[in-house]
Amino acid sequence: MSLNKEDLKNKIIYRASYRGTKEMDMLIIAFVKSIINSINDNSLQTLDKFVNMNDETLISIKNKESLINTNDPLMKDIVDKFQRFKL
Repeated sequence: MSLNKEDLKNKIIYRASYRGTKEMDMLIIAFVKSIINSINDNSLQTLDKFVNMNDETLISIKNKESLINTNDPLMKDIVDKFQRFKL
């Protein structure tokens, strides 16, 4: 079953909002809301993968301590935007 665009956006926003810690909730939801309406369908699917990463991975990406496999240009774009994002 494939999700339509609005359902996928809602799924991403929900996941970004309920991460487990208030600090990550605030960071990830602010980031997601800043880009979600300006990216294409393929990037939305990549953003969904991104928000489902664990908090430790996202923190290390944000702090530029470690990088995920950025062979995927869409994931590289999301990671670059996340690293430049200011709360």
